Formats: sequence, structure tokens, C-alpha cells
Amino acid sequence: MKRPIRLMAAALTASAALLLTACGSGGGDGDSQDKIAGADNGSEASASKDPAKKPDGIKRPEVELPSEFRANFVSWTNSDPKLQSILDDGREELRAKYAAIIEADPNSKAVSFYDSGSSLVTARKWIKGFVDTDDSLTGEIKAYSPKVHVTDNGAGVLFYCVDERKSSTKNRKTDKVTHTPDSPDSVLQYRARLTKSSQGVWQTVSLDTVPGGCK
Repeated sequence: MKRPIRLMAAALTASAALLLTACGSGGGDGDSQDKIAGADNGSEASASKDPAKKPDGIKRPEVELPSEFRANFVSWTNSDPKLQSILDDGREELRAKYAAIIEADPNSKAVSFYDSGSSLVTARKWIKGFVDTDDSLTGEIKAYSPKVHVTDNGAGVLFYCVDERKSSTKNRKTDKVTHTPDSPDSVLQYRARLTKSSQGVWQTVSLDTVPGGCK
């Protein structure tokens, strides 16, 4: 049986949690400054369009998703420019991974642009899991209720929900479609930690996914 999107994400949860802990400074990621409550009140009323080119002088890779797979980002806006930049780069990090799965490219340059260190290793393993079984993605996901802040040591913390219940995997050889189960566990909470690179990009350095974490 081919796995839905969420099963591969869930399989990485334990290692990602360890990465979260390792990225701390002083008290570590277990400190209350890295915990964001909520992430359960998203609304579809203001779905975001794909981000426009940002006027920060950084040449970002173009991430394109085909029409058969849609990633809808709802209410990904913040009045604080710094927090908005974290949201923008966090959004493109997820889109880059979806695009890499669809393109069967674990070594995607866009993924390595938005992920670094251990998180890049984890992302490539996630993508390779789909490549090894010759699976692509169809349908749509909804990413909503983002919560973002900057810690005392300058790291970005981004929590958000991803609803995968309308997404499926599709085998490239057989065209067999496997739907994601319509269950609460198919709505995941993503918990990302980001640091700003020398280039000025907020790169994801750790990521934890919690199935059913957005109940």
C-alpha cells in the first residue's frame, strides 16, 4: 500500500524533535519562549496567493507547483515586517519540498536554499521516500493558523497547521492514487525553528510534525 503524505511526515517526527532540542542556546528549545499555543483558529477567508518577489535584494529560487497539486496558505500575513519575512520563507520552504517530491528531486536547489544543516538532511530523506516508491502528489493541502515569533537569541519560531485530507499520492508508473485518510491525524501541526543566513534568508534548521496537533 502506498502511503499518504502524512505517514512519511510522521515517520520523521522523532528525529525532528531531537533536532529541535539540539538547536537551542542556553536553555534550549524546551524553554517556554519556543512554545506557541493555539494554532487552531485558521480561516479560509483570506487565502494567500503565491508570494511576490520581495524587495530585499535576495535572489530566491522560483518554486512552481503544477495545477494537479495546490498548496493553499491561509492568513499568512503579519504587520511586523520581520515576522512577515519569517512567514514568507517558512512558506516557501514547504512549497519547495512539495515541488521536489513532484519533480522527484531530493537534491533540489530550492530545498537547500530554505533548509540547512540537519533539517536539510531530514527534508531530503522525506523527499527520497517518495522518489524511491515512484510517487508524486495530487490534490491540495491547506496550511493555516500560523503563529510566529522571534526568541531572545534571535531565532525564528513558526508553528502552523497543515490539513492533508484532500491530498493524495499518485504512482508515476501505475497511476494508482492513494488518498490521505479523512481523520484528525491527517491535520498536522508543523513546528519549525529558523535562523537567518548570512544571505538574509530565514532557513529552517529543525522541523517537528505532530499528527492531530491542530485539534
